[in-house]
This record gives sequence, C-alpha cells and structure tokens, in this order.
Amino acid sequence: MKSDRALDAIETASRDEIVALQTERLRWSLQHTYDNVAHIRAKFDAAGVKPADFRELADIAKFPFTTKQDLRDTYPFGMFAVPEGKVVRVHASSGTTGKPTVVGYTQNDIDNWAQLMARSIYAAGGRPGDKVHVSYGYGLFTGGLGAHYGAERLGCTVIPFGGGQTERQVQLIQDFKPSIIMVTPSYMLAIADEFDRQGLSPADCALKIGIHGAEPWTQQMRLEIEKRFAIDAIDIYGLSEVMGPGVAQECIESKDGPVIWEDHFYPEIIDPQTGAVLPDGELGELVFTSLTKEALPIIRYRTRDLTRLLPPTARSMRRIAKITGRSDDMLIIRGVNVFPSQIEELILKQPKLSPHYQLEVSREGHLDAMDVNVEIKPEFATATAAEKEFVAHELQHHIKSYVGISTRVDIKAVGSVERSIGKAKRVIDSRPK
Repeated sequence: MKSDRALDAIETASRDEIVALQTERLRWSLQHTYDNVAHIRAKFDAAGVKPADFRELADIAKFPFTTKQDLRDTYPFGMFAVPEGKVVRVHASSGTTGKPTVVGYTQNDIDNWAQLMARSIYAAGGRPGDKVHVSYGYGLFTGGLGAHYGAERLGCTVIPFGGGQTERQVQLIQDFKPSIIMVTPSYMLAIADEFDRQGLSPADCALKIGIHGAEPWTQQMRLEIEKRFAIDAIDIYGLSEVMGPGVAQECIESKDGPVIWEDHFYPEIIDPQTGAVLPDGELGELVFTSLTKEALPIIRYRTRDLTRLLPPTARSMRRIAKITGRSDDMLIIRGVNVFPSQIEELILKQPKLSPHYQLEVSREGHLDAMDVNVEIKPEFATATAAEKEFVAHELQHHIKSYVGISTRVDIKAVGSVERSIGKAKRVIDSRPK
C-alpha cells in the first residue's frame, strides 16, 4: 500500500506511450479471451476473426460486440476465463429476467481494482489519512466494496456504512467527521434533507469532497450538492461488467468529465443503430474493452450509455462527457438498474394480479420514486380492501427483494389500466430531464 501517493506515470504519459501500452495489452486480452471463453471464441469464429487479426487499435472494430445478453446466456460462470478456483470474488447486478449478470475477479483483478479506485479517490482530491464515509451499498453490488478497497489502498480511514438509515448517517458524519463521502448524488441530497430536519447545517459538517456515481446526474444537481454541503462534488463512472466503480474518474482540479483510465480500459463510441465507430467528440454509445482483467475479460462491451469521448485535460487520458441517457429501455431508480420486464415477471408470479400494469416514475424532492399500478384479475374483482392491501404488500416485498428498490403498489380495478394497440406503454416517466 502506498502511504504517500503521487500520480502514476501513465497519468502524465504521452499519447504515443498510451497507445503502445493499449496495443500490447489489447493483444493479450483478445488472446486470453479467445483461448479461455468458449462463448466468445464461438462469436469470434462466427465473425471470421482471430486475435492475430489485431495489429493496431483500429483493428478492434473487426471484432464482435459483447452485450449483457451474453452474460445472461452464460449464467452464472460461463464468461469466466480462469478456473473457478482462481476466482476470489464474485459480484452481480440485476438482469431483465430476474437472474443477475455475474462478474468474477482474480486476486490480481482485485489488486488492480483497488489501485484504480485509489487513483480515482486521489484524482477527486482525497489524500492518505482522510476519513472516507462509504454510503454505496455493500454486498453483490460493486459500489461499496470497490470504494472501500480503493480508500484503504490510498491509506484512508474507511467508515463502511452502506446505504439507508439516513438519520444515523447524519449522526456518524457529525461524530466521526469524515472529509470525504462516496454516495449516489440523489442520496447525498437526501442526507442533506436529514441534516435540515435535525436542525443542522450540512455546510457546517466536516465533509469537503463528495464522490458521486451509480446514476446519471446533472450539473444543476452538482451545484446544489456543492451549495448545501460547501464541498466539491466529483463524478465517478463505472459498471460491474467492466470492473465496477473507478473505470473513469473526474479530477477535482478541472471537474470537466470523468477521465477514463485508458491503461486498463479501451473506449470506443459507436452509432447505437449501426454499430459503426464514431470519431472522438461525436455523441454515441460507449463501448469498453478490458485490457488487464483475468477472470472476466470483456471485449467491446456495449454499455448502452450515451456520451462523447473528449480530449485530455487534467490527465493524459481521454474523458467522457456527462451521460445523457441510455440506448435501451432501462430505468435507473436511486442508482439501481430496473427493467420493466423485471417488474412484470414478479407481477405474473402473483396469482391474483393480471398482466395489465403501468409504472409511474417521478421525483419526490431529490429522490426517484416508482408507483406500480396493476389490475386485479377479474375473478378476484370483489376482493376486500384488506385482501388487496395484502397482495400489494407481497408484490412490494418481492420487488424490494429481487430488484432492490422500494415501490408503492396500487391495485387497480379491472379495465382501469390503459390498453394500447401494439406495444404497451409500460412506463410513464415524469422526472425532469
């Protein structure tokens, strides 16, 4: 562990040095994946490409994309490129079928992740000796443990709180006096509201830096967080399939978009419809290829996030602009990825509920909220209010358990949910754009 960290050499390297390193590592990653992941080898063979066809970075466009569906199709461990005995950690994120997409790490992967998170926290202004309050969720979600290991690697004191218990979060921030908090931006504002409720000023607490990610957030939200807490609010980007948090990190001195750690991840921007690679600066879908991952190497992974690649500023590596949206129908509710089909699957498991439903997404204060409006089956139309309340509670419980979000469930009368010709309008999203 570094006790007094400085910038890694690659953070100030020339473009030629970065390209040379990427080329070498990408060549290895392609071969490693082809040799050890049967599913991806079959995709390469079907596309008529071999790792030997890669000679320069532009050649990556010859290779097929990887999507979340590939991870679902190989559930749970079919995408691993090392024997299961060499996998020291497993994380997972929710999938549209209710099964999670599973990611694995060797010890070397964990070490690289910790180092990149330490680099990220340092870029955000953290230094050895700082106290870091971690409010990202622990467990299968990559956020909490990713932040935790990185902060420890940097030499910080970690307060591993996790999510929820907002009143106690405020108490410990007051008592332990951390200078850094790592949390979703929307929950950061919920913590601010709890400070206000207790008659305390958020701006008077010890926090100096907030490192916020796991959901899109606007410049306006950044300004509000900074005003209410008197801190620097810094953007972090990541996704579990590529590593977890710390794939890219905004620098405190510029606050102009997360820097991609290009020595470990090769980025592309593609046209979401055609798959064609777009020049830097053009808006499109972000694609990543891992350069050093052993357990779960990922080749041309389609993130579905819409953004631009921007030139370097505070570091020698390129940046991404704020994520403007997604190229599929996924909702992000309080940092949790939610697909309507996940809710539908759980509705259909309830014997008294019909498949006629609609999701209403709104923003209450600074937090997202979801209402599930679902019809009762005609044969149960005469159910009492208590019976309907029981069914609603059961569905709420299953959504919280399997999807990871709290919802309100309204059991509607037969015929009251809008019917559509062709595609049903499953989601009404009234959140401010």
